[in-house]
Order: sequence, then structure tokens, then C-alpha cells
Amino acid sequence: MCLAIPVRVIEVGAGDTAIVDLGGVKKEISLALLADVQVGDYVILHVGYALTKLDPEEAEKTLALFAELAEAGALGATAAS
Repeated sequence: MCLAIPVRVIEVGAGDTAIVDLGGVKKEISLALLADVQVGDYVILHVGYALTKLDPEEAEKTLALFAELAEAGALGATAAS
């Protein structure tokens, strides 16, 4: 199963790269598929590439749902099956 997740850009680097916040973890990703990404933007991340920008309100809703699932143990049960 493939999963693309919303992440917030915290730093835009040189050469089409950015640093994003992934639930408190900082990760370098590629912006090669997008133009005009700025600090504070939310993007959909899949296998290290930002695929599209995302409305901040929608990103926050999705992240809140992921947090609820993790809290309920649903994400761990899905990953183990």
C-alpha cells in the first residue's frame, strides 16, 4: 500500500530541496515536481517527493485524523497486517 501524507515545509533549500516537519521529525525532500513552494506551505509527500501543495486547513484536518488513529492504535494495527 502506498501512502502520501501532508507535511509542512520549514525550510527551502538549494537545488529543489526542502526540509519538512513530519510529526516532529525533520526530513529532506525533493521539490523537483513543484514550483513556488515557500516556508509554511503544506505539501503532499510521497516517497521523498512533494507532489502538490495542500490547503493548510485541509492539511491540519488530515493530520488531526492521523493523530486520532495513532492514539487509538489503528495505525499500528494496519501496519502490522
